[in-house]
Amino acid sequence: MRTLVTIAIAFAVLVTTCAPALAHEIRPAYLQIREIESSTYDVLWKTPAQGDMRLALNAVMPTSCRNLGVTRGTLVNAAAIEQQRIVCEGGIAGRRIVFENLATTLTDVIVRFEPLSGAPRLLRVTGATPFVEIPTQQSVFAIAASYFSFGVEHILLGFDHLLFVLCLLMLIDERKSLLLAITAFTLAHSLTLAGTTFGWLRFASAPVEASIALSIAFLAAEIVKQRAGRTRSTQLHPEIAAFGFGLLHGFGFASALQDIGMPEDALPLALVSFNLGVETGQIVFVTAVLALTGLWQRYVRALPLSLYRASAYMAGVTASFWFIERSVRIVL
Repeated sequence: MRTLVTIAIAFAVLVTTCAPALAHEIRPAYLQIREIESSTYDVLWKTPAQGDMRLALNAVMPTSCRNLGVTRGTLVNAAAIEQQRIVCEGGIAGRRIVFENLATTLTDVIVRFEPLSGAPRLLRVTGATPFVEIPTQQSVFAIAASYFSFGVEHILLGFDHLLFVLCLLMLIDERKSLLLAITAFTLAHSLTLAGTTFGWLRFASAPVEASIALSIAFLAAEIVKQRAGRTRSTQLHPEIAAFGFGLLHGFGFASALQDIGMPEDALPLALVSFNLGVETGQIVFVTAVLALTGLWQRYVRALPLSLYRASAYMAGVTASFWFIERSVRIVL
């Protein structure tokens, strides 16, 4: 598993240098359109922000729509929120909404339409096609596909979750133990994700995010102690640590899912699809790391053992930086 050192170092450097700059941009923008009476809608437009600067995204409504009153804007929890009321002659369904500058960002847009009657529609808009037309109806398959893609993107763009999994890979040498730990992690975060989604559990997202950073720092410290020749409980029973910390990560997934919004009439379907997307992204990441490890061990000379400690320290420093940053956000 020595090749994991190289992967861990590269990953830690990537997230330390790039993640703070990109974190506000990879979060999705959110457009909610709620019909309050025939052809009249309350519109909420939320875009990622960093400090007083918001992402340069604009939602351009159809030409048949006009604003009623003044647009209200606020900054809340690293997001710029604009609210307005519009009236659209003939309704907004089937009309095109364009998102200016979406093609030049790394983010997507989640669109939620709540008609007076019938089920809400939830759509995902990417930079490849920066516009959307509200459908009159939405199929079960379309809902499942949307939430599955949300889950895949969330795990693959969630550097903290990936770094935790990478630390597990570095800590565990036996494939059987690794499989058991990954399974425990999956089971745990699935439980808290479901519990939070159905309203059985409630935790503030900011302390959870800070605790997730601490879970990574803990694993990094365990790696250092293990490489120093000290037998650790996480080494003997890694599935216990993976399960316990997986509960925390599940709350983090739930927070992301709440930001997206859930269709009340298809809540179980959306939850299962999102979780399957998370698991698929996790499998892709683990498979890629193990494949790179195998190729390196086959064709490249092994690395010095001392680099294990360096990679663990880099992971720990990165996690500590996240913890401090997220803790400051809680205080402020």
